[in-house]
Amino acid sequence: MKSVHIATKSKQYPLYLGQNTLTKLEETVAAMKPAVSSVLIISDEAVASRYLDDVTNAIHSDLSVYSFVVPSGEKEKSFENYYKAQTRALEIGLDRHSLVIALGGGMIGDLAGFVAATFMRGIRFIQIPTTLLAHDSAVGGKVAVNHPLGKNMIGAFHQPEAVLYNISFLDSLPVQEWRSGFAEMLKHALIWDAELYAWLRNEVRTLEDLRGDKLIYALEKAIGVKAAVVSQDETEKGIRAYLNFGHTLGHAIEAELGYGTVTHGDAVAIGMLYAILLSERVYHKDLQYKSFVQTFRAYGFPKLPAGLSADRLIELMKKDKKANSGVIRMVLMKEIGEVEVVPVSDELIASTLEEFMNREWSL
Repeated sequence: MKSVHIATKSKQYPLYLGQNTLTKLEETVAAMKPAVSSVLIISDEAVASRYLDDVTNAIHSDLSVYSFVVPSGEKEKSFENYYKAQTRALEIGLDRHSLVIALGGGMIGDLAGFVAATFMRGIRFIQIPTTLLAHDSAVGGKVAVNHPLGKNMIGAFHQPEAVLYNISFLDSLPVQEWRSGFAEMLKHALIWDAELYAWLRNEVRTLEDLRGDKLIYALEKAIGVKAAVVSQDETEKGIRAYLNFGHTLGHAIEAELGYGTVTHGDAVAIGMLYAILLSERVYHKDLQYKSFVQTFRAYGFPKLPAGLSADRLIELMKKDKKANSGVIRMVLMKEIGEVEVVPVSDELIASTLEEFMNREWSL
């Protein structure tokens, strides 16, 4: 089992990574001061059916342990489920010393974290991620729910007490979820760590290669990037925006198609390719866009779905949290491992998006 230290301005906490991290749950809960009074585990139906009993049993104490289970899927990261979870917390009598455990993927981590951040103005929570994608979302304290007009637009910054990343939970993931999580690994490499990108290209030829020691290594490196960024900028006043590479268009695609229609990672992968093409136009340099397209296709990432309107996507991109006074601000890649946030005119966004949509289907 490996331990990664996460340090932000507001809190420091451990991330345990390995096969048996649930063994850390009891001591983590027991060590909290003031003492935990009760526990609410928030999960979704697919995860709860497999792992809820394991997590409940791992607490090994006389604490009252309750659960709240929502349907599976990104569309369930909604205000309606947030409200229901708060109602559940009130009904069972949670108090300021209670603990929320987020058991699931990024959707559950965001939802449960936002419940914890706002119940009685903030109580403690622990992240127990169950997807590859959640290696990104479980670290750094961003918690939120979706709105039909924008993803993660209603939320807060609320750091967990610990992250227990049990990689055996990933065994049940379908291939599209492995691919979705791998997109965020590629993102971490492209924005910060050129050596990691080269390693992923060489060592992970297919998603089936991402197992065992390679999985542990890739997770540790990608989580290390996230930890380094949030340690410098916890509340996205500066470089934390780099973590949104590919997300401006990606979130617009998710919102337009309906949350859950396309996986977050697939949408981000499309968004990264667009950002690379736009970077070539802004910096007037060859960043090997076509090579990136071929690499992403080899991993199985899809093309931009047909039938989407460029004007509608731009409208949604203007709702991005990085936008300022209606001006879209994109995370652009100067070279592998180096990015920056750049305001881009509507005209250039539109022309490059039209080019991207045409080239996506011609390559």
